[in-house]
Amino acid sequence: MLNGLTIAVDFDGTIVENKYPQIGKPLMFALESLKKLQEEGHLLILWTYRSGKELENAVEFCKKNGINFYAVNKSYPEEIFEESQSRKIQADIFIDDRNIGGLVGWGEIYQTLGKENVYSINKLKNKKKKPTKGVLSFLKPKI
Repeated sequence: MLNGLTIAVDFDGTIVENKYPQIGKPLMFALESLKKLQEEGHLLILWTYRSGKELENAVEFCKKNGINFYAVNKSYPEEIFEESQSRKIQADIFIDDRNIGGLVGWGEIYQTLGKENVYSINKLKNKKKKPTKGVLSFLKPKI
């Protein structure tokens, strides 16, 4: 897929139960959904608080379960982190248990991002925004 999304996904509480620094049990459908999204051409970035040995363990756990990340804690593989730059990465979608409302569940995530809906996602991604009136524009006097 040429127009795949770049999806940043957290590890603890999102792919597996939050047992940090240990690795919890995989959440229902998490690994299957991520593998399917990867097969469909989406780029997966592991975006996690983990570092050092704990990060290596998480990456290895995912590899053993068929998930190979495009990048880990960075926007692209060659990126070099510098203290003078923001640590926020560039991605189209962020999947994290700390979202407002929490993690919706991997079944719903795949239903939203899977190839069945990729055309509507691409339409949204490429849609040109029409100029809109501001929220309070009704307060402006009409001349």
